Amino acid sequence: MALTDKKYWKNLRQHAVKTGNFHLSDLFDDEAKRFNDFSLRHGNLLLDYSKQRVTHKTTELLCGLARECDLSAWIEKLYSGDAINNSENRAALHTALRLPEGSELTLDGTNIVDGIHDTLLRVQHIVERVHAGQWRGYSGMPVNTIVNIGVGGSDLGPFMASKALADMRRPEARGLKIFFVSSMDGSQIADRLETFNPATTLFIISSKSFTTIDTLSNANTALQWLRQASGASDEVLYRRHFIGISADSQRMGEWGIPSNSRLELWDWIGGRYSMWSAIGLPIALEIGMDGFRAMLEGAHSMDLHFRETPFEKNLPVMLALVSIWNVNFLNIRAHAILPYDGRLSHLPAYLEQLEMESNGKSVSRNGDEIDYNTCPILWGEIGPNAQHAFYQLLHQGTESVMCDFVVTARRYHDSGNPELQQQHTLTLANCLAQSRILALGDRAIDDDVTAPFFKHYRGNQPSTTILLDELTPYSFGQLIALYEHKVFVQSVIWNINPFDQWGVELGKQMATMLIDPLSGENSQSEFDSSTQGLLQHILKQQRTRS
Repeated sequence: MALTDKKYWKNLRQHAVKTGNFHLSDLFDDEAKRFNDFSLRHGNLLLDYSKQRVTHKTTELLCGLARECDLSAWIEKLYSGDAINNSENRAALHTALRLPEGSELTLDGTNIVDGIHDTLLRVQHIVERVHAGQWRGYSGMPVNTIVNIGVGGSDLGPFMASKALADMRRPEARGLKIFFVSSMDGSQIADRLETFNPATTLFIISSKSFTTIDTLSNANTALQWLRQASGASDEVLYRRHFIGISADSQRMGEWGIPSNSRLELWDWIGGRYSMWSAIGLPIALEIGMDGFRAMLEGAHSMDLHFRETPFEKNLPVMLALVSIWNVNFLNIRAHAILPYDGRLSHLPAYLEQLEMESNGKSVSRNGDEIDYNTCPILWGEIGPNAQHAFYQLLHQGTESVMCDFVVTARRYHDSGNPELQQQHTLTLANCLAQSRILALGDRAIDDDVTAPFFKHYRGNQPSTTILLDELTPYSFGQLIALYEHKVFVQSVIWNINPFDQWGVELGKQMATMLIDPLSGENSQSEFDSSTQGLLQHILKQQRTRS
């Protein structure tokens, strides 16, 4: 049965007609205990969705839709290793990466948990060697600069987490400098290499397929830089200055990385779900293996909650269903991610990929074109910066936007620094104030009714607040797993596969076709007049400058 023909979908449409014009200020006036009724807590996270335009009837119908779409059965398929990535005939077992040692999950006759923990142990050995100053470069000096070369999920996740958890850096890691390179145009790596000492720089090459042209181009540039600076043999450079992380060990070997410097991935891990694996090596180098394992434990806690908790009390389920209510029934197609903590500055970019690459689809699992909206457009920024950038649109623009506020209750509480504590209080005040005004508009301030029209705030912009007790590796793991499971719930309701990304493949193919023409070589390929005109202009400019 098509989604739009389902009973609860139709009921939600009728319900939206009746309630769609409700103003959040009226909902708060009518329900004195609205926060108690529309907030959930698990572990170190509080999810407040009381500022969403929902009633008890709304959540009842949304949970009915989830049951009608067999969400419980799909959750079990996710955890049990069914090939739910149907376009590639693979399981999607990022949750297995968080299973405790000694657990069992059989895939193709093998307990994959054993291999996961074997790889974790190898990651631990690398971390310990680097922290102890025992990983040495070609000159015998200990490495003190780590460069992660990756793109997409091999870059965004580790980059975000390393930034978020830098306050928890282990004492033995304090001498390390960790950098991330992803841009294929060479600007990132060129700027970095000018400031590095080649004798003390270790490169981590992260690529699931080990064929990603962006990543290998930067890796080759790094290799050539080492050759020119060192005069050492390639065998020494590969052994002392490169670690490879991939699902294709053979390709890593063909590139030159020796077997004892290769870390294993598996084809059942999607790139944007991979930071829990060896791809998270930069995170472990930053916060130590104890911190990395705590992050895994936090995510596993959310995994158990998601699998075992009834929908009405389930944080990822309710986060997803409220978003579906906004997208499909209130016609809200923009979603702002607003962390009020500078350590989470890269969370918006991470969630942009997680959600839009996963659920930015217009074809169902069955291969049929769909006639309803799927993933909204996500963007975001650190809240205090965003207040001086695009909050004008949120408060007085013509677009309806749903917002996620992410903030920590405690920060600097044990620093002994009253100025920093006061800054955190100011940050919290701004976060709560912005979500309140977005919801209530002018009615948030009683004496504002006489303000001129250009100072009026319409309010009624829905938002969710995710409040962490404090930011730790454990609570961070919970937070990211919360969003991963949210994406999966939405994909089940929309009947799409969130674990492939065929939409990016054609661009890669076309780029390959354009390399020869851009190099000035004859090509039989015919392009549209715009592309042909741009090619000719580029080649003319290059000839003129040479």
